[in-house]
Amino acid sequence: MDKYRKYEIMYILLPTLDDEARKAEISKLHGILEAGGGKVTDVKEQGEKQFAYQIGKNTKGYYVVIKTTTDLASLEEFKRIAKLDQNVIRSLVICDKE
Repeated sequence: MDKYRKYEIMYILLPTLDDEARKAEISKLHGILEAGGGKVTDVKEQGEKQFAYQIGKNTKGYYVVIKTTTDLASLEEFKRIAKLDQNVIRSLVICDKE
């Protein structure tokens, strides 16, 4: 079985981050996925969107959708960091069947 798998990941950042802080946060999160030799192959910054309901104290968030090929250890580390990171409101990982 291949060590690397394809995933699609969506995460939502705080809308209050300035451009520089947002770029640093995105770079940090992608670096976690690439640490084990994986690659982030596609990044779509969808921008700020209004939530259907309030999450914590937030009514808006900055959406980022990526496609990546990474190993399980890096993916688990990404999920752990995303849960602990105060700049990440939510994240969702989907295994890509391609």
